[in-house]
Amino acid sequence: MSRIGKQPIQIPGNVKVAVDGHAVKVTGPLGSLDFYVRPEIQVAVKGPVIEVTRNDETRTAMALHGLTRSLIANMVKGVTVGFEKKLDIIGVGYKADVQGSVINFALGFSHPIAYNLPKGVLATVDKQTSIVVKGPDKQVIGQVAAEIRSLRPPEPYKGKGIKYSDEVVRRKAGKAGKAAGAK
Repeated sequence: MSRIGKQPIQIPGNVKVAVDGHAVKVTGPLGSLDFYVRPEIQVAVKGPVIEVTRNDETRTAMALHGLTRSLIANMVKGVTVGFEKKLDIIGVGYKADVQGSVINFALGFSHPIAYNLPKGVLATVDKQTSIVVKGPDKQVIGQVAAEIRSLRPPEPYKGKGIKYSDEVVRRKAGKAGKAAGAK
């Protein structure tokens, strides 16, 4: 049996969980999230906990057991606490600012870049070089952070670009100069 899958998920008092067949809906103070559970897996709400079980012992059902439990646990955490990703902008003249649901970037290109945030995602910019992306859906937050990073990934020679705040950019040595005395 899956060690992760058999653990029950605690439901906080301000969260409502509705299971309708294979559809799971979690509603909390930060919003509402939906998830469709594969037919190999069963989800049941028993009092203050959610239990995830599998119908049979096939390889697919065993693989989906822990995954489904983790996804539902992330939904419960997302509608109560939320998720966030922090990104840093490094480079002279590189900056960002937020106007409503649009982040405007100046990243050393000949043109500014406007990135539209999806619905339910909030972004804040601190000192024009630090971006925090917040929201209830962990997958969407990770995708938005990856898309923002891909606008100007950090390069290994000077370290300029957009990186996650906990990311370490491995630096490379530049091209060696002409050897002294060699012709």
